[in-house]
Amino acid sequence: MQRRKKARSPILAAGGVVLRSSREPLIAVVQLRKYDDWVLPKGKINDDESALAAARREVLEEVGHKTYVHAFLGTIAYDVGERIKVVQFWAMRAVGGPARRLMPDVKAVEWLPLDAAIKRLSRSREQVFLRSVGPVAIKAIQRSARRSEMIPATRYAHDLRAFRARAYGRGEQTSRAQATG
Repeated sequence: MQRRKKARSPILAAGGVVLRSSREPLIAVVQLRKYDDWVLPKGKINDDESALAAARREVLEEVGHKTYVHAFLGTIAYDVGERIKVVQFWAMRAVGGPARRLMPDVKAVEWLPLDAAIKRLSRSREQVFLRSVGPVAIKAIQRSARRSEMIPATRYAHDLRAFRARAYGRGEQTSRAQATG
């Protein structure tokens, strides 16, 4: 009975459309050592972590960069044997230079403009997904960068605390009290 239930439960995964700023925004694609496929960075969610935490961890392991997360982009689902794999993706901006070595199952990372990244991807479902959400990811990161330039650091810290308070179920009053005290 346990085996049947496990066979039907989906494989949950998370990842990122990771951008690096340059004259033209560049997107990270990774080459897997096992199959030589080029894919978006992603991986399975551990039992003790959220999808967002898994996405950040997987991107760090596969791309080697810490990131700022800017927006949820969507989900893709596909068959893996008798199970379905469900992958959630976020728009992320790489911060600084490489922060760690790549995991052993990643052969290479390339930073490419959107159209070249779409063409480089080996799997058609990821090509379609990136074609759809790539412009959204680029706009979210550019909009966020402009906003952070305009908002003084103290205001940004207050806004972030207010957002976290709302996200974790505390009201606006609580967040304002925390921001001032």
